[in-house]
Amino acid sequence: MNNGKSILALIPARGGSKRLPGKNILSLAGKPMINWSIEAAKKVSSITRVVISTDCEAIALTSKAAGAEVPFLRPADLSSDTSNTVDVIYHALEYFKSIGEYFDYLLLLQPTSPLRTSADIQGAIDLLNKKNADSVISVSECEHSPLWSNTLDDSLSLDKFIPNDLKNMRSQELPKFYRLNGAIYLIKIERFLQEGILMPSNSFAFKMDSNRSIDIDTRLDFLIAETILSEREYE
Repeated sequence: MNNGKSILALIPARGGSKRLPGKNILSLAGKPMINWSIEAAKKVSSITRVVISTDCEAIALTSKAAGAEVPFLRPADLSSDTSNTVDVIYHALEYFKSIGEYFDYLLLLQPTSPLRTSADIQGAIDLLNKKNADSVISVSECEHSPLWSNTLDDSLSLDKFIPNDLKNMRSQELPKFYRLNGAIYLIKIERFLQEGILMPSNSFAFKMDSNRSIDIDTRLDFLIAETILSEREYE
């Protein structure tokens, strides 16, 4: 950052994954998936430290080889399917507090968003500075308008599925909707410690293209990301 503030980039990467086992270090377009996030963060000069929070020795070794720090291993009670990201952040901040290190901002980078670039990260930091924000979170445009979505009961009736005033509208005429894409969470640590949430008041959205917003959860997500990254390498 150009205001002298420190940024802790935290990449949470537990070892267990039921849908895609070992996904954080699966080879993705020629390198372990977590490396894409580590390398993107390390290219941003205003980031103070790039740290991995993991419970897995294999992830720790892979991350260290890629240039990240792994100063601790996450305990098992913060590494289950139901573990809360907020608790993982608290754990990391408590560790650094215990050794007398403090940071102004936390940059959370999910390793399952490998298409996010250093330019995206820098763009989020620039927006934080421009808006004097307490938090910046990345979003992308929804692939399909939620206005054409609804719940269904057991009858499967579509009688009231779409409101009458929308039935004859073209998709281009509908307002744009955005969704959190999970790629970037940048927050002032003071606010996080006060409220324990990543989107307090004075938060702003950093828009990312959908082709850099894939969150890898399934094999199909992985294959799509691999195709995009492989093509990017040849550009």
